[in-house]
Amino acid sequence: MQVRDAVEDDAAAMAAIADAPQDVMRNLVHDRTVRVAEPDIVDADPNADAAGTDPQLLGFVSFDAKQDAVHVTQLDGTDDACELLLSEPIRFAERERMIVELLVPEANDGVAAAARSQGFDDVGSGPRFEGVQTTRYRLEP
Repeated sequence: MQVRDAVEDDAAAMAAIADAPQDVMRNLVHDRTVRVAEPDIVDADPNADAAGTDPQLLGFVSFDAKQDAVHVTQLDGTDDACELLLSEPIRFAERERMIVELLVPEANDGVAAAARSQGFDDVGSGPRFEGVQTTRYRLEP
């Protein structure tokens, strides 16, 4: 699996992963730092990008930095992809000596497991979004 910066053409695949509108994902790519995980390339076809197919993504993470914290605004995908992608905002935060904060929806066990495996602490309940309770996770350098 490899991680790269997201581009606008990733919006359709990200929307499918997050079950969200494509235009919302396109705006996310423009408004936040977004990284995507994709499978390792097995057969490098130099014309693959000309085929016009949507990229095959395993997951994505979006984050931004405000004051003294890096906020992970969205994380979704396979369990392995989430764990790998979470290292992106962590790496940024370590360089800038900032904490990392993440809100995990109640039913998203894969993201919660990824956060715990990366050293995040459960610091209590977060806000409700569309009626779904969240848990606040924090990682301090």
